[in-house]
Amino acid sequence: MDTKNLVTLMTILETGSFQKAATQLNYAPSTVTSQIRQLEEEFSIQLFEKIGRKMELTQAGRDILPFIEKILQNTERIMSYRKDASELTGTLRLVAPDSIFIYIMQPIIKAILHEAPHIQLIINSCPSDDVNQAIVNGSADIGIDCDKGNFPDSVLHPASKPFTGCLIGSPFLPPDELDFITPHQRKPIGMIYNEPNANYQKKMEAYLDRKDIVLRPPMKLQSIEAVKRSVMNNLGIAYVPGFSVEEELKNGSLLQLKTELDGHTFPAVCVYHRNKWISPQMEVAFRVLREHLGIVFE
Repeated sequence: MDTKNLVTLMTILETGSFQKAATQLNYAPSTVTSQIRQLEEEFSIQLFEKIGRKMELTQAGRDILPFIEKILQNTERIMSYRKDASELTGTLRLVAPDSIFIYIMQPIIKAILHEAPHIQLIINSCPSDDVNQAIVNGSADIGIDCDKGNFPDSVLHPASKPFTGCLIGSPFLPPDELDFITPHQRKPIGMIYNEPNANYQKKMEAYLDRKDIVLRPPMKLQSIEAVKRSVMNNLGIAYVPGFSVEEELKNGSLLQLKTELDGHTFPAVCVYHRNKWISPQMEVAFRVLREHLGIVFE
């Protein structure tokens, strides 16, 4: 049995399709199909079935998946045995919400690659709600997320440095629309967000409810950059992590709107699977995260 075929199988599950797996592995699509057929012949089972337009893992495939993961983990252990970080190969998969990847993870990624330049980094940005699931289902090794206070029993979530939230608006907002402290207001503007279920967003919603400050219906966008651009153009206001708007607040393209939540901090966490083997690649990432974010790992 060729372990390359097992890697291909896992890549299909991580990327969601044969075509995306072929692109990531730099294979022809026919090579991916051929490798899966070889595995099916060796295992004497069908691994995938077509459901709608998607190829899904069969029940038999799900049953043997833990054994495949164990084979690949043990193979990686052997290949990494006594290797210095600079000699490591293999894969490290990171996941985090859009805002954290853009504004927090860049120097961390750079430091990881400086220590282990030959590893393959697979980085996925996803909604905060999906970070835990990515760790639970094995599609990511490490996640960085805001602490929502509710985690599956199968994951560990040591604390990171907290962050502050910031209510932002356009410099072109009328002066009478800048007040978010006086209660019982009805404002002709709406909230813009890209992470509606993030802990800091829910905190702002609760604050507005408590103050009886009523806004127009909200608008949801796909990225933090789209949110900021829309606020700059006076399409609404937004409550975002403070680290994501430092530059814009300094140059005046965004305005901080004062609230009673100013200075309130929100915890962040590093998330990884409780039962997962800590690979040398993950150990490198843990060292860097400890240095940059003050995370204390068990």
